[in-house]
Amino acid sequence: MSEERLSFQAEVSRLLDIVAHSLYSDKEVFLRELISNASDACDRLRYAALTTPDLLGDDAAFAISLVGNQEQRTLEVIDNGVGMSRQDLIDNLGTIARSGTVEFVNKLSGDSRKDVNLIGQFGVGFYSAFMVAGEVEVFTRKAGETHGWHWRSDGRGDFTIESVDDERVPPRGARVVLHLRDDAGDYLEEFRLRTVVRKYSDHIAIPIRFGTGAEAKVLNTASALWMRPRNEITEEQYREFYHHVSHSFDEPWLTLHWRAEGKIEYTSLLFLPRQRPMDLFDPKRVGRVKLYVKRVFITDQVEELLPPYLRFVRGIVDSEDLPLNISREMLQNNPVLARIKSGLTRRLLTDIARKADDTEADAVTSYLEFWGDFGVVLKEGLYEDSEHREQLFRIARFRSTRENENGWTSLAGYLERMKEGQAAIYFLSGEDLDTVRRSPQLEGFKARGVEVLLLTDPVDEFWIQAVHDFQGKPFKSVTRGGTDLSALPLTESESQPPAPASEGGLGALIARFKTALGEEIKDVRASERLTDSAVCLVADDSDIDLHLERLLRQHRQLGFGGAKRILEINPRHPLILGLAARAEAGEGDGTAGESMTDLLWLLYDQARIVEGEPLQDAMAFSHRLARVLGQGLG
Repeated sequence: MSEERLSFQAEVSRLLDIVAHSLYSDKEVFLRELISNASDACDRLRYAALTTPDLLGDDAAFAISLVGNQEQRTLEVIDNGVGMSRQDLIDNLGTIARSGTVEFVNKLSGDSRKDVNLIGQFGVGFYSAFMVAGEVEVFTRKAGETHGWHWRSDGRGDFTIESVDDERVPPRGARVVLHLRDDAGDYLEEFRLRTVVRKYSDHIAIPIRFGTGAEAKVLNTASALWMRPRNEITEEQYREFYHHVSHSFDEPWLTLHWRAEGKIEYTSLLFLPRQRPMDLFDPKRVGRVKLYVKRVFITDQVEELLPPYLRFVRGIVDSEDLPLNISREMLQNNPVLARIKSGLTRRLLTDIARKADDTEADAVTSYLEFWGDFGVVLKEGLYEDSEHREQLFRIARFRSTRENENGWTSLAGYLERMKEGQAAIYFLSGEDLDTVRRSPQLEGFKARGVEVLLLTDPVDEFWIQAVHDFQGKPFKSVTRGGTDLSALPLTESESQPPAPASEGGLGALIARFKTALGEEIKDVRASERLTDSAVCLVADDSDIDLHLERLLRQHRQLGFGGAKRILEINPRHPLILGLAARAEAGEGDGTAGESMTDLLWLLYDQARIVEGEPLQDAMAFSHRLARVLGQGLG
């Protein structure tokens, strides 16, 4: 096959430009990334050979070799792992076939320093080679195949692939050749390579050698880090192992390393990231913890190892009880794996809770940063994992109307501050924090000093429908029509409210509202929840909540009709007082009646706008507003 020239995916081209021209100081991490890829390739072949031993041939000892050539100024990273086919080369080295790519590219700012950190968060792996190399070649042969492939690129927009079968191609695996830039010659020296390997890759359980043949020197310890005693592992070694398994550059927020003994034995080394992985919101919700059996890699995409709401966790789990030749299909509904999953979940949530309960100022700040990044995912567990719901409630934090330094509260803290006579945990859902803080629905609660949770994540609408209560106190939306605040007194700081409209005037006005609005509304009634606003819309207790209905409609899971709402009016508001007086006086005919009808419709439209709902008839709204303004000027 003749040489074929192909273009990089657009996202890859942008990455390469930033990487190659960045001011990134730790260029040595390129070696960590290439060694990590080589290690993964060996792990994957070891697993495949469990069912197809012929793939190993007469070369069953896995190794990674670093070979420097001073004359040609090349550094080679060679492995005898699974290798790549032509399509593998295109998929792995020409594109970024990962969820989150579009979001990632949109976040690139053009500032090299900022973008390199983002690239590290995304985990570009192989492309980091262009930080030190002006050209990169890959010679590879996939295990079980007879012919090899040559991939070559200078990182400037395209690459070439050709079929080759000469001595440059390893019998199996990959040989990555880096043509080093002028300022990267130190990576040809044994001492420099040994230092980098010890710093970043000492934990890899495959020998990393300098040179080939009998004179090759092993640069790393080559033992599984997770099997070593914790007191023999440094924080730096933990950190670099995290970088290895997560393919990211951030620091772990929490490291958990323990061994479970008893009926089921397993070792786990897990990390909670400090930054969101780019695939956090992948609809597939696949976990990335690697499963080993007796130190043999099995898979890094096992859904049964952790619940989906912990999909951001990185690390490894090594089981002593699963069969070594277990297939991915056999992992489903495996009782051993189910017990491991339960133990891992319980331990993770317990350790997160310890961090959440720490009251030191720095610890509180650190935890709230973590919750700000991952709380939206953890809350998925509130409606899909009843077994661990109490643990999740313990670590959950919510925004509320309470004014404090950090703006967050736990549910336990909310209960401690509940007013005497308060029977429910009140909440308000909405699109964003600023909008819900200004909602007229909150006015009556603020006037009585009643705290309200402010829920702005879409997932909130779903877990709260499934949970119903916390420690015996029901969750209740402030947009529900049945909310009764009459038993809760106004705070002492609140001034005495004006007298409400007369019973007769209020009744007459409500009748006029019902006549004017007709089938647009379900009911009209006086409100205790309003203090400053004239009107608001609420949902009947038997109907769907306002914000949930809007979410379902946006996702086309609900028709555009929706449930009819209740219009509540503030009987103490000056506008309502004036309208009630006119209604009681019988102003219902002729021009005065038309004027009042316009005002009633404008109030209803105002209530819809405040709730984020579109106007039913924008042209009619415009005409009514013009008539009312004209009468005011006249």
